[in-house]
Amino acid sequence: MYSRRGSAEHDQSNRFANVELKDLTGKIYELCKDQHGCRYLQKKLEEQNEENLNIIFNEVFKHFVELMTDPFGNYLCQKLLDYCNDEQRTIIVETVAKDLVGISLNMHGTRAVQKMIESLSTSRQIRMIIVALTPNVVTLIKDLNGNHVIQKCLHRLNATDNQFIYDAVSRHCVEVATHRHGCCVLQRCIDHASISQRAQIVTEVTHHALPLVQDPFGNYVVQYVLDLGDAAFSDALIRRFIGNVCTLSVQKFSSNVIEKCIRVSEPDTRKCLIEEMLDKDALEKLLRDSFANYVVQTSLDYADPDQRVKLVDCIRPILPSIRNTPYGKRIQGKLQRDQQQRDQQQQHQQQQQGNVYKKFGNINNRDNVQMQNMQNNNGLPVLGFPFNYGNMGMVGMNEQMFPYM
Repeated sequence: MYSRRGSAEHDQSNRFANVELKDLTGKIYELCKDQHGCRYLQKKLEEQNEENLNIIFNEVFKHFVELMTDPFGNYLCQKLLDYCNDEQRTIIVETVAKDLVGISLNMHGTRAVQKMIESLSTSRQIRMIIVALTPNVVTLIKDLNGNHVIQKCLHRLNATDNQFIYDAVSRHCVEVATHRHGCCVLQRCIDHASISQRAQIVTEVTHHALPLVQDPFGNYVVQYVLDLGDAAFSDALIRRFIGNVCTLSVQKFSSNVIEKCIRVSEPDTRKCLIEEMLDKDALEKLLRDSFANYVVQTSLDYADPDQRVKLVDCIRPILPSIRNTPYGKRIQGKLQRDQQQRDQQQQHQQQQQGNVYKKFGNINNRDNVQMQNMQNNNGLPVLGFPFNYGNMGMVGMNEQMFPYM
């Protein structure tokens, strides 16, 4: 069975072996939709023969909309976009512009459109693509196939040309950021943005931070902004959560973000976040929660010394009631390890102080002995310099320092 199939495939591929392209005039459009015919035409384009290129182009460009979504024809379209000249490419873009969104949503068409964007060679071509895509940016972003077209624009076009994407994403920030594909595209928008475009996107994310942080996809966008490491962005974003720390800490998605906020925030902002946990009833709820207990642990790690003491003082009375819970054991273990670490540090400091005292104590004893031995010829003590002078030198010193001797 397999040998017959292989033989049939071989026969099909060989049927074009000795055929001249000009002999296929009038049949090229149909060949584009045939697996072996499409391969034959691609090879002819790769020969970079201008006559062959013109023959194929003249029969194909009118059918480009259909061929871009064809399982085989889309490969011929991609190859033709690679080898055609600027004028021919402009004609192709004009031909498909009004149908570009529909083609982009197709599983085969998306690849052909991405190749088209990749091969754009004039400002006129770029402008036609932008005009065609602008009304449906969000639709494309949320589509399995279409989102790759928008990402190709971000990668291939310059920031100014891509402004239509940033405007659409800014207007529909929550809709985009809370979508499976949209959250990824929004992150790529941040990657490829100019300074002003990045500020434009981050401002919208900050404004909608509360709903985004609680969303399965939106929380990744919030974390991505925090990971930029720009305090001008992150501090304003984190402060949107002040007053809601305990509520957000007990939720699956937002608890991760609150942990990150505590780790990366400015000292004053971090203090405000942790301050909301310093309430016995609220803290007990956090300690018993499967998500929030990690927030408490992170707070213990990053709180300043004074606030950490307050947090520990609030936790200790609660520990007996939660000691047998998995989270209570974890917190108790952490406090015990921290206490052991502090005890070891204190013991080490005491040992160092003892060594220093012992060292200087020995020096003082030695100096006392030297001072007792350092007397002049009249039996009067010389100033207590622990130095060994020669007799002549010492006599000279005595004469200068004690002229009455």
